[in-house]
Amino acid sequence: MHALVAFFDEDADARIRELWRRVGASFPFPPHLTYAAAGVIGPKVRAELRTDLARLWLPDLWLHTLGASARAEGVLQLGAVVDAELLAVHSAVHDVLAGRVKHPNAHHLPGSWVPHCVLLPGADAAATTRAFAELHPVEPIRAEVREVAVIDTQTGGIDPLRNASTAPR
Repeated sequence: MHALVAFFDEDADARIRELWRRVGASFPFPPHLTYAAAGVIGPKVRAELRTDLARLWLPDLWLHTLGASARAEGVLQLGAVVDAELLAVHSAVHDVLAGRVKHPNAHHLPGSWVPHCVLLPGADAAATTRAFAELHPVEPIRAEVREVAVIDTQTGGIDPLRNASTAPR
């Protein structure tokens, strides 16, 4: 599976890693927000994403809402405040991906997407409840997007598409 993700600035990254530590979570990738996921995001689509992302202003994210997903596999997450700028980036990404990727993940499509950073994946109800109690109340985290990349969840590869320091802010 490939995922198009936004990685955060150092301070936000460190604060989320501290939340992970407090609930005993570990991940193969740095803290991130997922814009899209699909079986394959191929080289031609990545090139077009690079072009489009270079033109976009990437808004800071406010990770503010502690919650659990309703999926069968429990996921404790820190939800992002949804605003017009965040939705515009998400929409632009999906305009490029539409009809050009195999097996898009429905959870990340426009209209279904709940932007968030995972704090504890795949936990049972009791573990999710304990983790929620450990972190509540959570202090909001302002996260600057430092990089947008495609990650390969099978190989662990990360293909940077845009570094925030080289693009308009």
